[in-house]
Amino acid sequence: MPVAIITGASKGLGRALAEALAARGWDLVLDARTAERLKETAAALAGHGTRVTALPGDVTDPAHRSELVAAAWRLGGVDLLVNNASALGVEPLARLEGLPLAGLRRALEVNVVAALALVQEALPLLRASAAGTVIAVSSDAAAEAYETWGGYGASKAALDHLTAVLGEEEPGLRVWAVDPGDMATDLYAAAVPDDQDPRPEPASVMPAFLRLLDERPVSGRYGAPSLLEGR
Repeated sequence: MPVAIITGASKGLGRALAEALAARGWDLVLDARTAERLKETAAALAGHGTRVTALPGDVTDPAHRSELVAAAWRLGGVDLLVNNASALGVEPLARLEGLPLAGLRRALEVNVVAALALVQEALPLLRASAAGTVIAVSSDAAAEAYETWGGYGASKAALDHLTAVLGEEEPGLRVWAVDPGDMATDLYAAAVPDDQDPRPEPASVMPAFLRLLDERPVSGRYGAPSLLEGR
């Protein structure tokens, strides 16, 4: 069975993607910072009959990243790495004039540095896979200028660029930055707590992610709404 590592997998988009892959028979290595919630997620996903390894921890910890890749190796390798774990940097979001620099550093460390470090750790196994794939979960804030989203958007823009370069450097892999669009997630609620407008659930964009995995287009940046419209 194929094996995926998914970071930030205890809730939101990460959990929805893990659920979709488990339903297809994928074995999973899941990461999140909240141990109890991750344990509950893993138990639910195991109901699909797949092997699920849940490893709570922080992706900025080198030892934790090594543990994730080692767990995937024990399951058979790494066919898919999903860098989904994200940090806003400050909650709620703030204008650049008042953005705490420590928060910006945290966003860059989680969203960019740790994501690249995990790719580096998993790269030998990804190269050995017949269908090695890296997905970086992006945001429209990486490409558009929204007030108060400057720090988070800068980190996602940097992740997009690293992802694009990785796609050039690793032609044997598929490397995609994927903007899932607006969703009802805890991260968005923390970013803009006063915004009560309804948003789609993360599960609603899973067909877009599965289409990428099925059709394996060239490495690049994709938007889930566009992929869904093209069904």
